[in-house]
Amino acid sequence: MNQLKSLLKKKDGILTTAEANAVGISNERLRLFVKNGTLERVTHGVYASHDVLPDKMYIFQKRRPKLIYSHETALFLHDLTDRDPINYSVTVPRGYNNKSLRKDGLTVFSLKSDLYKKHIVIMETVFGHKVSVYGLERTICDSVRSRNQMDIAVVTQALKEYSKRKDKNLSLLMRIAEEFEITKILRGYMEVLL
Repeated sequence: MNQLKSLLKKKDGILTTAEANAVGISNERLRLFVKNGTLERVTHGVYASHDVLPDKMYIFQKRRPKLIYSHETALFLHDLTDRDPINYSVTVPRGYNNKSLRKDGLTVFSLKSDLYKKHIVIMETVFGHKVSVYGLERTICDSVRSRNQMDIAVVTQALKEYSKRKDKNLSLLMRIAEEFEITKILRGYMEVLL
């Protein structure tokens, strides 16, 4: 029990089966902790102490570390939209099993591995947990690239908000736009806003 308490303290009250197993807590023991009310099973392979509010964004990524928050979810985390995402948008490497992610209610985008790994930053959720998200300029490019799959009002608002920001990096934005081959489209949007 002391081992579980110290592990929960280190892991902000949320742990995976793998983390518990790594310190000698068996799957059967986890089931017993759930049965006696010490732990709550949040989702497959993820457990939380009862005094922790479940942070779904953190839990999804903890369970599936290859998820990178992107598109509308990243716009929200970067304060480029005031719409709290109903379904989280994530990007995964091509070939990842998207079916189970969609079943969990996630909006899934997939990319070639070399583009998937670029421009990732760590940000905090509203609950204060750290998650992997695409950076500000990458998020703008993803939104423009996927504009036909997103609400155009959200994309337009995000571009307007980005153009007002003091921390924007237009040269990085254009470099990323080149990587994604959307330079001409992005330039069209930005010329109107700047």
